[in-house]
Amino acid sequence: MIRIGIIGAGYWGPNLVRCFQESSECEVVYVCDRDTTKLNQICDRFPNVIGTTDDADVLRRDRVDAVVIATPTKTHYRLAKRALEAGLHTFVEKPLATRSDECADLIDCAETNRCTLFVGHVFLYSAAVAKLKEIVSSGELGEIYYISATRLNLGPVRHDVNALWDLAPHDTSIILELMGRSPISVSCSGLAYLDRRIHDVCNMTMQFPDNRIGIVHVSWLDPRKRRVMTVVGSQKMAVYDDIEPIEKIRIYDTGVHAATDSSSFGDFLYSYRYGDIHSPRIEEGEPLKVEIRAFIDSIVTGQAPKTDGWNGLRVVEVIEAADKSLRDSGGHMPVQRTMPRRRSIEAPMNGASHEPLIVAAAGN
Repeated sequence: MIRIGIIGAGYWGPNLVRCFQESSECEVVYVCDRDTTKLNQICDRFPNVIGTTDDADVLRRDRVDAVVIATPTKTHYRLAKRALEAGLHTFVEKPLATRSDECADLIDCAETNRCTLFVGHVFLYSAAVAKLKEIVSSGELGEIYYISATRLNLGPVRHDVNALWDLAPHDTSIILELMGRSPISVSCSGLAYLDRRIHDVCNMTMQFPDNRIGIVHVSWLDPRKRRVMTVVGSQKMAVYDDIEPIEKIRIYDTGVHAATDSSSFGDFLYSYRYGDIHSPRIEEGEPLKVEIRAFIDSIVTGQAPKTDGWNGLRVVEVIEAADKSLRDSGGHMPVQRTMPRRRSIEAPMNGASHEPLIVAAAGN
């Protein structure tokens, strides 16, 4: 039985406690939070869980085998480093940290202490995203032109990080999964309304090789919840709507083609194709439970999970560059590639072949 300690009982913490408690291979021993009201609510619901306001009670190998960190973003690195140094398998909610060098340090620390480092990119454990990846990889959509994502909601408003760091890691992780590699450069613009220091709405554009782009629009000031991703290909297009209860993915046999038989520039025309729309069947389970299953499996088998430290690092590299662009009036920023000290060769992304190490000439 794997003993679990969870630090952070806020917005996402109760869901983590529930799903870990429902697993037959682990038990939640400790839950830690400074808010005693939230802590008491969880302990009332799960009487066998010990509540504490001191994270030192949790970060002890004689009490737990693994730690889950669901605290404010800026605390992730400090807590994860302490957990790994204590020899504890560590699950960190997204993003892994707020700097790529911190992510690299955590990868080193996990290897040194022979611990699993797992990042909570929960959408990569969604059956809908797995199906979308299958569709893209099969070539059904043709050559991918661009991927556009929108993630909007009214709150929750964060005080430690902006909407880019809070919301964009979700769609960034999905886009990197679908593209199979990291972007070369990033640009980002946005505005701060509630607090002049924290951006509430952001628009990020990722430039990939082969003239492909990824676009992410995030806001916590929108009147309605919206989580939509569109994949535009040369043959077909796909729309993934995470809010849709049944038909989460729809494939459109739709496209635009330039006419090849025009006699002059003035006759240059485009032909539009409007074909069928179909929705593939998806056996959807709760992504968080699938994610927790993957974390447990990685502890038991010692195999690297899909969302390991490398996966977390690549997402942070993108968001880090976008944040610099955001504070530099939207200028293009190269995405720096960071290498942990203990590694000379980059681990591949999810079954993909090794891509060349991209070293930016400026920025960062």
